[in-house]
Amino acid sequence: MAGTVSPPWPISPALREVDVLNVSMADRLAIKSILVIQTKYIGDVILTSALVRNLRLAYPNATIAMLCAAGLRDFVDTQNIADVAIGFDRRSAGRSLLQRVKEYSSLLADLRRRKFDLTIDVTDSRTSRIVHRLIGAPLRVGYNPPERPLKFWEVQPANIFAEPFGHGGAHFLYRYLSPLEALGIGLREVIPRLEPTPVGRSASNQVLAQSNLAVKAFVAVHAGATFEGRRWQPERFAAVIDEIYTTTGLRSLLVGGPDESATEQAILNVAMSPLVSVVGKVSLETLAALLADAFIFLGNESGPMHLAASVGTPVVGLYGLTPPDIWGPLGVLHRTVEPPLPCQCVAPDLCKPGNPSRVYCVHRLPVAKVAQATRDLIDAVRQQANEAAN
Repeated sequence: MAGTVSPPWPISPALREVDVLNVSMADRLAIKSILVIQTKYIGDVILTSALVRNLRLAYPNATIAMLCAAGLRDFVDTQNIADVAIGFDRRSAGRSLLQRVKEYSSLLADLRRRKFDLTIDVTDSRTSRIVHRLIGAPLRVGYNPPERPLKFWEVQPANIFAEPFGHGGAHFLYRYLSPLEALGIGLREVIPRLEPTPVGRSASNQVLAQSNLAVKAFVAVHAGATFEGRRWQPERFAAVIDEIYTTTGLRSLLVGGPDESATEQAILNVAMSPLVSVVGKVSLETLAALLADAFIFLGNESGPMHLAASVGTPVVGLYGLTPPDIWGPLGVLHRTVEPPLPCQCVAPDLCKPGNPSRVYCVHRLPVAKVAQATRDLIDAVRQQANEAAN
C-alpha cells in the first residue's frame, strides 16, 4: 500500500518514526542525499527526469544522484537530469564471472560510501533490488507489488512502498512518478522537459549549416529501435520521406545510433529525395538540440521519440503491440499510428505473442496511413504557428 513504512528505521532523530504522508518541510530539509536507480533505456531515463524534478522541489537541500546505464551517464550529466550520474554496465558479454563480481563489489562500495538518506528503485528488476538492499539507505522506496513477483528466496528491500501506477495515470510515466505519492509529495511537475545545452546547440547549428538545413524546416526521422520488433521497414520510411518532400518541401534528417547504420543505408539506397544523415555521428547532447531544431519528428516507439517530445518537438510515433496510451509522446502535438488489433502475425517464425518487443505488428502499418498522419501533423503545426502569429 502506498506510504507503508516499516518503522522504526535507523536515521537521524529529525526523521525517526515519521509518517511519510505527513512529512514537514523541516523533515525534508534533513534529507541530504537521494539516489534514483534507473538503469533501463533512454526513454525510461527521460520519463524518470520528471520524478527527479519533483524531488528537487520537495528536497531542496538534497543532492540527487542517478544510477543509470553506463552509456547514458554523460547524457544524464549534461542534461542535468540528476546532480550526479553514476554509470552501471549490466551487460555480461565479454567479461568473466570474476570480473563481474569485482565490478559489482566496486559499485556497491562506492554507493555505500556516499551514505544516501533515501534511495528509490524505479528499475524494479532482480538486479536493481539486490543493489537497492545492499546500499543500505535508511529510507528505501520500491514497488508493491513489483513488476515481476519476487522469487521465494528474494527479500523485498524497500521499507516504503509505491503503487505500481500512482496519481491515477495509465501512462508509464505515472509508474515513475508513483514514488512521490508514497513519500507524501504532491505532484508539481508532470511532463518531462529537457533543454538543449549550449554545447549541443552549437553542434546542431554546425550540422544544419553544413547540411543546408534551416531550423524548424526539416523532419527528424528515426527508423531504428532497440528491439527489432519495433522497427518499421526502412523502405517504407523512405517512401514516406519522399512523399513528404514532394507534398510539403520539407527535407528529412536521419538520426540514430552507431548500431543503426544498416537501417540508415537501406533508406539511403531507396529514397529519391535529398537526405541528410547523422546516424552514429553525434552525441545524445547534440541529438537533443537537433531534435529541438526539427519541425517535427517521425519515428518508431523508441528513446529518440521521447527525447523529441521532451524538447518540445511534435511527434509522429509508430507503434505495434505497445499501446500508445501507455508509452506515447507527452506534452506536444502528436499523431500515433498503430495497426488494427488483435494483430495478424506477419512474422510467425519470429514473433513471441504477448511480448510487445518481440512481435512485428508495426510491419503491418501501410505507407499511406503513416504519410497521412505525418501530413496531418505538419498541417496542425503550421496552423498553430499561424494562429500564434495572429
